[in-house]
Amino acid sequence: MQFMLRNKWKSWLKPGHGGLQSSRLQFESCPGNLKPVTCNLKLIFAFPLILFCFLFPTLSTMQAQDAVPQLTLAEANRLAQLPLKCMQKEYPNKPGEVLAGPEDLAGPQAMHPAFYGCFDWHSAVHGHWMLVNLLKQFPELEDASLIRQKLKENISAENIRAEMAYFEKPHNRSFERTYGWAWLLKLAEELHSWDDPLARELEQNLQPLADKIVELYLEFLPKLNYPIRVGEHTNTAFGLAFAWDYAHTLGVDSLQALIEHRARDFYLNDQGCPLSWEPSGYDFLSPCLEEADIMRRVLPPAEFKSWLKDFLPGLSDPAFAMPPGRVSDRTDGKLVHLDGVNFSRAWCLYGLANSLPEYGHLKEVAEAHLRYSLPSIVDGGYEGEHWLASFALYALNSAAQ
Repeated sequence: MQFMLRNKWKSWLKPGHGGLQSSRLQFESCPGNLKPVTCNLKLIFAFPLILFCFLFPTLSTMQAQDAVPQLTLAEANRLAQLPLKCMQKEYPNKPGEVLAGPEDLAGPQAMHPAFYGCFDWHSAVHGHWMLVNLLKQFPELEDASLIRQKLKENISAENIRAEMAYFEKPHNRSFERTYGWAWLLKLAEELHSWDDPLARELEQNLQPLADKIVELYLEFLPKLNYPIRVGEHTNTAFGLAFAWDYAHTLGVDSLQALIEHRARDFYLNDQGCPLSWEPSGYDFLSPCLEEADIMRRVLPPAEFKSWLKDFLPGLSDPAFAMPPGRVSDRTDGKLVHLDGVNFSRAWCLYGLANSLPEYGHLKEVAEAHLRYSLPSIVDGGYEGEHWLASFALYALNSAAQ
């Protein structure tokens, strides 16, 4: 019907069929049995229907673009494929080891039998977190049985003992500090909060490594004189935020208290963060928003509200806008980081909006970031596919809170 009306409308606008001339419609070709006035009235009454047929596809597209991103079962099945296909894929791999001697030369699976896939250790860890989180939310996932099988194979007691032995070596104590540490504790927290027999088995297996990571945090944070404010792995605020979540959920008071103390040391007097300088070309974290994200956790609400007004004064403006990071090449392992910054910005903005109702307008900014990057995370190369789904899921979970 839409196609026929469009064609009919086009034919009426052709010369000799009522073309536009002298700023008024001429109806020289009105059928002989209709007077011109009658013909004009038929067109006038038909015009709204014709206009609707032209505009309806555009309106539908606009509504789809403006829809709030949601984690549906279909989206969960799509996202789950990314870590599922790489969690036991050993190569390509980017190791981050320090070799103390020739005896340390080994393949990724030999060094890290639990977390050797997905290109690097930290991506393997948060790929496991992602699959646990999806199983919690959607037990009916299409590949639920396969996911459970692979989780059980990887997070075995034997494999975790080998991972523990790696961290026990003196030159490996700073391995994955603090980005990979934070994701390992996020995985442990997710298992702890999952009411499932498999979760109890995996949590018990993983706990010694989680305890080791807590020990490393407690050793490292008192020695860190200055926070690291970059937009990549070593960002201190990000490493503190996920570790605080673990400590808060599991009641690890010593770690939680230390993080709160150091966050105040690092950030309490900060003002006027230059958000307009972001992002840098390789960022997947926002230094300004990650700092706000940890302070949201550690400060009482009234104190945080006052701190945020000084730290990022522009955020309180209902007209606040921030365009998503633009990705020029999703097959470039560094340039595709900007999809990650869109997801991490989104979860930070959702966190602020959910904590402070007067910042509710930030949800629209977060949604724009999600909409920009979400459709593309399976369309690039392995450089993005091996990690971006976890960031997307964390952002979608934040949107739903």
